[in-house]
Amino acid sequence: MIVKKLIFNERNRFITLALIVPVALLLCFVVYPIIELIRMSFTDWDGISLTKTFIGLQNYKEMLFDSPNLWISLKNNGLYFFIHLLVIPVEIILAIILDTKFRGSKFFKTTTFMPYIINGVAIAYAFSFFYSPVNGGLNELLKMLGMEGFIQNWLSDPKIVNYSLAAISIWKYSGYHIVLFLAALQSLPQETIEAAVIDGANSWQKFRFILLPGITIVLDFVLFSNVRGALQVFDIPFVITSGGPGYASSTFSLYTIDTAFKYNNFGMASTMGITIMFLIIVITLTQSRIVKLFRKD
Repeated sequence: MIVKKLIFNERNRFITLALIVPVALLLCFVVYPIIELIRMSFTDWDGISLTKTFIGLQNYKEMLFDSPNLWISLKNNGLYFFIHLLVIPVEIILAIILDTKFRGSKFFKTTTFMPYIINGVAIAYAFSFFYSPVNGGLNELLKMLGMEGFIQNWLSDPKIVNYSLAAISIWKYSGYHIVLFLAALQSLPQETIEAAVIDGANSWQKFRFILLPGITIVLDFVLFSNVRGALQVFDIPFVITSGGPGYASSTFSLYTIDTAFKYNNFGMASTMGITIMFLIIVITLTQSRIVKLFRKD
């Protein structure tokens, strides 16, 4: 009995000591910054002054009712979100195709994942040349194909600039999602799939009742990544268009950083940071509830 008690005490001591460092890091780099961000959102701090004047909900009121350019930026984030959301079914289908292990499937797995590991700034610079109206690769390709009528100013036309930038984002992240879905499909028990085929299940029934419920955990993660990524888009529009023309391609993160460092309004920028965090939480919880419906079925 004494030996068991000593072992139990030693184990608890080891667990406590092992948790000290990660808990301390969590408090220092997650909890404290969030508390500080909330506190600053109720001030008019300019990032330089030693004093921070408490102004209550003024920043929140100004953000909601007096910042039309901010809502344009948020609408652009929404475009990224919905375009990526529409592409997710295509990514699942491609993962199912790659799971069939046809000749050359390994090559296609590698090539689809390659864009994800390339630096985002490098990708942005490469596509800025690709979309260039002067000898740009895309317009030259359209000329070669005899499709001059489709030639556009891809980065200077406010009507299409966000679609051009969203296409870059899809090219970069879709391969990563495909690999995740592929890993989830390969982890499913083959016996269950084979039994369904023997019982006469067609392709749609196999997908609806076996494959889709089996990858819901990965689907939940991809949907969360989509929300977080879409609401925090920064590098691609920053490098390629700097949010232009005007605010046509600005995003919430880009507008927040400009508010903090270009206009020295850290109080308002903190308010925007709290808002984007709240939006990510709300949309993620909503998506998780929807995904759970597939698990129950």
